[in-house]
Amino acid sequence: MSLRIALLGLLSTVGPASGYGLAKTFDGSLNHVWQAGHTQIYPELVKMAADGLVTVEAEGARGRKIYAITPEGERELRTWMEEHHPVLPARSEIALQAFLLHLMERDQAIAVVERIRARYQAQLEKLEALRPGRFGRHAHALGLALARAGLQWADDTLTDLGKT
Repeated sequence: MSLRIALLGLLSTVGPASGYGLAKTFDGSLNHVWQAGHTQIYPELVKMAADGLVTVEAEGARGRKIYAITPEGERELRTWMEEHHPVLPARSEIALQAFLLHLMERDQAIAVVERIRARYQAQLEKLEALRPGRFGRHAHALGLALARAGLQWADDTLTDLGKT
């Protein structure tokens, strides 16, 4: 469901676009919070058209289609935003490794946490380099906060493990 909502949100924000254009926009924006490749996006657009959420506004060379959000698609997007209660991630490889740190020798545990810290640091640097406009700025702020919280957790855990 969330890929569908993400695509409706993109179409509502950027206006009519081809599947390729949506995939490129997705890669440069939403891909930081929700991953989806071309092989997932194109079939979802076909399903959304069949469900009346988007319409094919134009067809070009080599079957290129320009999709536009319909009033039904706008309603579904608004309803989801107003009524959907998102769940916190149920699966987190980082949380699983944190949970299982006690199984490691001290030096091994420190190495695991340092590797996790490096991932958070890289994510923070990547996000700090982005300059989102109105579209995506709140998700950007959330990403920054999560990366900073992850770094703080890693630093606290390294202290707890006795790393000097």
